[in-house]
Amino acid sequence: MKKKRILLVDDEEGIQLLYREEFEDEGYEVTTAYNGEEALEEFSKEPPDLVILDINMPGMNGIEVLRRMKEIDPDLPVILSSAYQEYKQDLGTWASEEYIVKSSNMDELKNAVRKHLG
Repeated sequence: MKKKRILLVDDEEGIQLLYREEFEDEGYEVTTAYNGEEALEEFSKEPPDLVILDINMPGMNGIEVLRRMKEIDPDLPVILSSAYQEYKQDLGTWASEEYIVKSSNMDELKNAVRKHLG
């Protein structure tokens, strides 16, 4: 059976390492990108089954990346992951399937991924 592919977009190396390790341990294939431009490049090369997307990044922010990805694939599950609660109020975040505030406890994020990837 083909592994489900997650595209992880975050400009923090520590978060990338943690999330990659956790999700690879759960049996997913994980591709990473450090910013919006890189994310869209990866996305067009090999579309993922799910995207975990940081909002606050240099250059193009996650809300813009979300909008562009959804224009190409409206059914793609995107989980926004941010250290900041206040982005939840931004109308642009409503296009995402989930909005999760970053935490050292990854249960909420893992449950969201399982829910959308089965």
